[in-house]
Amino acid sequence: MLIRERMQATHFSSAEQQLVDDILQHSQVLQELTVQQIAQRNFVHPSTLIRVAKKLGFSGWVELKEAFAKEEQYLTGHFQEIDANLPFAPTDGITTIAQKLTRLEQSTLEDTLSLVHHDELNTAKQLLLAADQIKVFGSNANRLISQDFLLKMNRIGKMTSQATPGEAAYESLNMPPKSCAILISYTGENQELRQIAKLLQQEQIPFIAITSIGDNEIARRATCRLNMTTRERLYSKIGNFSINTSVTYLLNLLYCCVFSEHYQANLAHLIKTGSLIDKRPSTVAIMEEPPLSDIQIQDSFLPN
Repeated sequence: MLIRERMQATHFSSAEQQLVDDILQHSQVLQELTVQQIAQRNFVHPSTLIRVAKKLGFSGWVELKEAFAKEEQYLTGHFQEIDANLPFAPTDGITTIAQKLTRLEQSTLEDTLSLVHHDELNTAKQLLLAADQIKVFGSNANRLISQDFLLKMNRIGKMTSQATPGEAAYESLNMPPKSCAILISYTGENQELRQIAKLLQQEQIPFIAITSIGDNEIARRATCRLNMTTRERLYSKIGNFSINTSVTYLLNLLYCCVFSEHYQANLAHLIKTGSLIDKRPSTVAIMEEPPLSDIQIQDSFLPN
Protein backbone atom coordinates (compact mmCIF):
# COMPACT_ATOMS: atom_id res chain seq x y z
CA MET A 1 0.00 0.00 0.00
CA LEU A 2 1.31 3.44 -0.92
CA ILE A 3 1.76 6.12 1.75
CA ARG A 4 -0.91 8.21 0.03
CA GLU A 5 -3.30 5.24 0.26
CA ARG A 6 -2.43 4.62 3.90
CA MET A 7 -3.21 8.26 4.65
CA GLN A 8 -6.64 7.84 3.08
CA ALA A 9 -7.34 4.56 4.91
CA THR A 10 -6.14 5.55 8.42
CA HIS A 11 -8.45 7.06 11.05
CA PHE A 12 -7.21 10.41 12.35
CA SER A 13 -8.50 13.00 14.79
CA SER A 14 -9.97 16.15 13.26
CA ALA A 15 -6.72 18.09 13.74
CA GLU A 16 -4.66 15.24 12.33
CA GLN A 17 -7.02 14.87 9.37
CA GLN A 18 -6.68 18.56 8.57
CA LEU A 19 -2.90 18.11 8.46
CA VAL A 20 -3.15 14.97 6.29
CA ASP A 21 -5.49 16.71 3.84
CA ASP A 22 -2.98 19.54 3.51
CA ILE A 23 -0.16 17.05 2.88
CA LEU A 24 -2.14 15.31 0.16
CA GLN A 25 -3.20 18.52 -1.55
CA HIS A 26 0.10 20.40 -1.32
CA SER A 27 2.76 17.69 -1.19
CA GLN A 28 5.34 19.66 -3.20
CA VAL A 29 5.02 22.83 -1.11
CA LEU A 30 5.27 21.03 2.22
CA GLN A 31 8.66 19.52 1.36
CA GLU A 32 10.21 22.98 1.65
CA LEU A 33 8.65 23.85 5.01
CA THR A 34 9.87 23.22 8.55
CA VAL A 35 7.84 21.42 11.21
CA GLN A 36 6.96 24.75 12.81
CA GLN A 37 5.84 26.26 9.52
CA ILE A 38 3.63 23.27 8.67
CA ALA A 39 2.12 23.30 12.16
CA GLN A 40 1.36 27.03 11.95
CA ARG A 41 -0.05 26.61 8.46
CA ASN A 42 -2.57 24.06 9.78
CA PHE A 43 -3.16 25.62 13.22
CA VAL A 44 -1.94 22.49 15.03
CA HIS A 45 0.76 21.74 17.59
CA PRO A 46 4.06 20.39 16.14
CA SER A 47 3.48 17.14 18.05
CA THR A 48 0.54 16.50 15.71
CA LEU A 49 2.98 15.89 12.86
CA ILE A 50 4.76 13.24 14.93
CA ARG A 51 1.47 11.53 15.87
CA VAL A 52 0.44 11.37 12.20
CA ALA A 53 3.81 9.91 11.23
CA LYS A 54 3.60 7.21 13.91
CA LYS A 55 0.04 6.28 12.97
CA LEU A 56 1.35 5.68 9.45
CA GLY A 57 4.13 3.43 10.74
CA PHE A 58 7.06 5.85 10.73
CA SER A 59 9.39 6.70 13.60
CA GLY A 60 8.90 10.44 13.14
CA TRP A 61 8.01 13.29 10.83
CA VAL A 62 11.35 13.45 9.00
CA GLU A 63 11.14 9.77 8.02
CA LEU A 64 7.55 10.21 6.79
CA LYS A 65 8.43 13.39 4.89
CA GLU A 66 11.37 11.78 3.08
CA ALA A 67 9.48 8.59 2.21
CA PHE A 68 6.43 10.51 0.99
CA ALA A 69 8.57 12.83 -1.14
CA LYS A 70 10.32 9.84 -2.71
CA GLU A 71 6.99 8.19 -3.48
CA GLU A 72 5.51 11.33 -4.99
CA GLN A 73 8.60 11.86 -7.12
CA TYR A 74 8.22 8.36 -8.53
CA LEU A 75 4.49 8.69 -9.19
CA THR A 76 4.92 11.96 -11.08
CA GLY A 77 7.93 10.79 -13.10
CA HIS A 78 7.90 8.82 -16.37
CA PHE A 79 4.69 7.60 -18.02
CA GLN A 80 3.65 11.15 -18.85
CA GLU A 81 2.90 10.35 -22.49
CA ILE A 82 1.66 6.77 -22.30
CA ASP A 83 -1.01 4.96 -20.25
CA ALA A 84 0.24 1.63 -18.89
CA ASN A 85 -3.32 0.29 -18.72
CA LEU A 86 -4.61 1.51 -22.08
CA PRO A 87 -1.49 2.20 -24.16
CA PHE A 88 -3.39 2.49 -27.44
CA ALA A 89 -6.87 3.58 -28.53
CA PRO A 90 -9.51 1.66 -30.53
CA THR A 91 -9.02 4.10 -33.42
CA ASP A 92 -5.24 3.57 -33.64
CA GLY A 93 -3.86 1.87 -36.73
CA ILE A 94 -1.34 -0.96 -36.54
CA THR A 95 1.66 1.34 -37.09
CA THR A 96 0.52 3.65 -34.29
CA ILE A 97 -0.02 0.63 -32.02
CA ALA A 98 3.53 -0.52 -32.79
CA GLN A 99 4.94 2.91 -31.96
CA LYS A 100 2.97 3.21 -28.73
CA LEU A 101 3.95 -0.26 -27.58
CA THR A 102 7.60 0.66 -28.14
CA ARG A 103 7.12 3.83 -26.10
CA LEU A 104 5.48 1.78 -23.34
CA GLU A 105 8.43 -0.64 -23.21
CA GLN A 106 10.93 2.22 -23.10
CA SER A 107 8.99 4.04 -20.36
CA THR A 108 8.76 0.82 -18.35
CA LEU A 109 12.49 0.18 -18.50
CA GLU A 110 13.32 3.76 -17.48
CA ASP A 111 10.73 3.57 -14.72
CA THR A 112 12.10 0.28 -13.37
CA LEU A 113 15.69 1.52 -13.50
CA SER A 114 14.70 4.52 -11.38
CA LEU A 115 13.58 2.09 -8.67
CA VAL A 116 16.81 0.08 -8.59
CA HIS A 117 18.93 0.82 -5.52
CA HIS A 118 22.58 -0.21 -5.36
CA ASP A 119 22.55 -1.69 -1.85
CA GLU A 120 19.42 -3.79 -2.39
CA LEU A 121 20.72 -5.05 -5.74
CA ASN A 122 24.11 -5.89 -4.25
CA THR A 123 22.45 -7.80 -1.40
CA ALA A 124 20.42 -9.78 -3.94
CA LYS A 125 23.58 -10.53 -5.91
CA GLN A 126 25.42 -11.81 -2.84
CA LEU A 127 22.47 -14.00 -1.83
CA LEU A 128 22.40 -15.65 -5.25
CA LEU A 129 26.19 -16.11 -5.36
CA ALA A 130 26.23 -17.75 -1.92
CA ALA A 131 23.35 -20.13 -2.67
CA ASP A 132 23.87 -23.72 -3.79
CA GLN A 133 20.22 -23.88 -4.77
CA ILE A 134 17.87 -21.13 -5.96
CA LYS A 135 14.10 -21.49 -6.24
CA VAL A 136 11.66 -19.08 -7.86
CA PHE A 137 8.12 -18.72 -6.54
CA GLY A 138 5.44 -16.92 -8.51
CA SER A 139 1.98 -17.30 -9.93
CA ASN A 140 0.38 -17.31 -13.37
CA ALA A 141 2.39 -15.26 -15.88
CA ASN A 142 5.31 -14.82 -13.49
CA ARG A 143 6.06 -18.54 -13.73
CA LEU A 144 6.28 -18.27 -17.51
CA ILE A 145 8.40 -15.12 -17.40
CA SER A 146 10.96 -16.73 -15.09
CA GLN A 147 11.61 -19.69 -17.42
CA ASP A 148 14.30 -17.85 -19.36
CA PHE A 149 15.99 -16.76 -16.12
CA LEU A 150 16.11 -20.39 -14.97
CA LEU A 151 17.63 -21.48 -18.26
CA LYS A 152 20.38 -18.84 -18.22
CA MET A 153 21.28 -19.43 -14.57
CA ASN A 154 21.46 -23.20 -15.00
CA ARG A 155 23.69 -22.84 -18.06
CA ILE A 156 26.36 -21.10 -15.96
CA GLY A 157 26.08 -23.69 -13.21
CA LYS A 158 23.83 -21.81 -10.75
CA MET A 159 21.22 -24.48 -10.11
CA THR A 160 17.89 -22.71 -10.26
CA SER A 161 14.43 -24.23 -10.30
CA GLN A 162 10.83 -23.15 -10.14
CA ALA A 163 8.34 -24.12 -7.47
CA THR A 164 5.74 -26.67 -8.55
CA PRO A 165 2.16 -25.33 -8.63
CA GLY A 166 0.25 -26.76 -5.69
CA GLU A 167 3.46 -27.91 -3.97
CA ALA A 168 5.19 -24.56 -3.49
CA ALA A 169 4.59 -24.32 0.27
CA TYR A 170 5.95 -27.83 0.83
CA GLU A 171 8.97 -27.10 -1.34
CA SER A 172 9.71 -23.92 0.63
CA LEU A 173 9.98 -26.03 3.79
CA ASN A 174 12.31 -28.53 2.10
CA MET A 175 14.87 -26.03 0.84
CA PRO A 176 18.38 -26.77 2.17
CA PRO A 177 20.07 -24.26 4.49
CA LYS A 178 22.44 -22.91 1.84
CA SER A 179 19.75 -21.82 -0.59
CA CYS A 180 17.92 -18.70 -1.67
CA ALA A 181 14.42 -17.97 -2.97
CA ILE A 182 12.97 -15.35 -5.27
CA LEU A 183 9.32 -14.38 -4.77
CA ILE A 184 7.60 -12.50 -7.60
CA SER A 185 4.33 -10.76 -6.74
CA TYR A 186 2.94 -7.49 -8.09
CA THR A 187 0.68 -6.79 -5.09
CA GLY A 188 2.88 -8.48 -2.50
CA GLU A 189 -0.33 -9.75 -0.94
CA ASN A 190 -0.91 -12.99 -2.87
CA GLN A 191 -2.23 -15.44 -0.28
CA GLU A 192 -0.08 -18.41 -1.31
CA LEU A 193 3.08 -16.33 -1.60
CA ARG A 194 2.41 -14.66 1.75
CA GLN A 195 2.35 -18.12 3.31
CA ILE A 196 5.57 -19.06 1.53
CA ALA A 197 7.27 -15.83 2.65
CA LYS A 198 6.30 -16.62 6.25
CA LEU A 199 7.61 -20.19 5.96
CA LEU A 200 10.90 -19.08 4.40
CA GLN A 201 11.41 -16.53 7.15
CA GLN A 202 10.57 -19.17 9.75
CA GLU A 203 13.14 -21.56 8.25
CA GLN A 204 15.70 -18.72 7.93
CA ILE A 205 15.95 -19.11 4.16
CA PRO A 206 16.85 -15.72 2.65
CA PHE A 207 14.67 -14.51 -0.19
CA ILE A 208 14.47 -11.68 -2.70
CA ALA A 209 11.09 -10.03 -3.22
CA ILE A 210 10.33 -8.67 -6.69
CA THR A 211 7.26 -6.59 -6.02
CA SER A 212 5.56 -3.22 -6.36
CA ILE A 213 6.51 -0.06 -4.50
CA GLY A 214 4.87 0.69 -1.17
CA ASP A 215 4.29 -1.46 1.87
CA ASN A 216 3.19 -5.10 1.56
CA GLU A 217 3.64 -8.28 3.59
CA ILE A 218 6.01 -10.09 1.24
CA ALA A 219 8.32 -7.06 1.07
CA ARG A 220 8.31 -6.72 4.87
CA ARG A 221 9.47 -10.33 5.30
CA ALA A 222 12.03 -10.27 2.47
CA THR A 223 15.78 -10.22 2.99
CA CYS A 224 15.91 -7.61 0.22
CA ARG A 225 13.50 -6.26 -2.37
CA LEU A 226 13.62 -5.14 -5.97
CA ASN A 227 10.74 -2.91 -6.99
CA MET A 228 9.02 -3.46 -10.31
CA THR A 229 7.26 -0.64 -12.13
CA THR A 230 3.98 0.13 -10.39
CA ARG A 231 1.64 1.69 -12.91
CA GLU A 232 -0.96 -0.94 -13.81
CA ARG A 233 -4.35 -1.61 -12.28
CA LEU A 234 -5.19 -5.18 -11.36
CA TYR A 235 -7.49 -6.06 -14.26
CA SER A 236 -9.04 -3.06 -16.08
CA LYS A 237 -6.31 -2.98 -18.71
CA ILE A 238 -5.41 -4.42 -22.10
CA GLY A 239 -2.59 -6.61 -20.78
CA ASN A 240 0.25 -6.94 -18.26
CA PHE A 241 2.66 -5.19 -20.61
CA SER A 242 4.62 -3.03 -18.16
CA ILE A 243 4.58 -5.62 -15.35
CA ASN A 244 5.96 -8.34 -17.61
CA THR A 245 8.62 -6.04 -19.08
CA SER A 246 9.67 -4.89 -15.62
CA VAL A 247 9.93 -8.41 -14.16
CA THR A 248 11.88 -9.63 -17.19
CA TYR A 249 14.30 -6.71 -16.83
CA LEU A 250 14.86 -7.35 -13.11
CA LEU A 251 15.48 -11.07 -13.64
CA ASN A 252 17.89 -10.27 -16.47
CA LEU A 253 19.61 -7.78 -14.18
CA LEU A 254 20.03 -10.42 -11.45
CA TYR A 255 21.46 -12.87 -13.98
CA CYS A 256 23.93 -10.27 -15.28
CA CYS A 257 25.07 -9.39 -11.76
CA VAL A 258 25.75 -13.08 -11.02
CA PHE A 259 27.42 -13.58 -14.40
CA SER A 260 29.71 -10.57 -13.92
CA GLU A 261 31.23 -11.98 -10.72
CA HIS A 262 33.12 -14.58 -12.80
CA TYR A 263 32.72 -12.95 -16.19
CA GLN A 264 35.56 -14.60 -18.14
CA ALA A 265 34.97 -18.08 -16.70
CA ASN A 266 31.24 -17.92 -17.34
CA LEU A 267 31.71 -16.66 -20.89
CA ALA A 268 34.28 -19.37 -21.63
CA HIS A 269 31.94 -21.99 -20.21
CA LEU A 270 29.01 -20.83 -22.37
CA ILE A 271 31.18 -20.80 -25.48
CA LYS A 272 32.60 -24.24 -24.76
CA THR A 273 29.26 -25.88 -24.06
CA GLY A 274 27.63 -24.07 -26.96
CA SER A 275 30.30 -25.24 -29.40
CA LEU A 276 29.75 -28.83 -28.29
CA ILE A 277 25.94 -28.81 -28.26
CA ASP A 278 24.50 -26.08 -30.48
CA LYS A 279 24.74 -27.31 -34.06
CA ARG A 280 22.04 -25.10 -35.57
CA PRO A 281 22.64 -24.15 -39.21
CA SER A 282 22.36 -20.53 -40.29
CA THR A 283 21.96 -18.81 -43.63
CA VAL A 284 22.64 -15.33 -42.19
CA ALA A 285 26.30 -14.34 -41.90
CA ILE A 286 25.83 -12.28 -38.73
CA MET A 287 24.75 -15.43 -36.85
CA GLU A 288 27.77 -17.49 -37.82
CA GLU A 289 30.26 -18.24 -35.04
CA PRO A 290 33.90 -17.30 -35.59
CA PRO A 291 36.67 -19.84 -34.91
CA LEU A 292 37.28 -20.29 -31.18
CA SER A 293 40.78 -18.86 -31.58
CA ASP A 294 39.26 -15.57 -32.77
CA ILE A 295 37.00 -15.12 -29.74
CA GLN A 296 38.38 -12.58 -27.28
CA ILE A 297 38.69 -14.50 -24.01
CA GLN A 298 41.64 -14.59 -21.66
CA ASP A 299 43.92 -17.51 -22.56
CA SER A 300 43.45 -19.24 -19.21
CA PHE A 301 39.69 -19.49 -19.84
CA LEU A 302 39.81 -20.75 -23.44
CA PRO A 303 37.92 -24.06 -23.84
CA ASN A 304 39.97 -27.16 -24.60
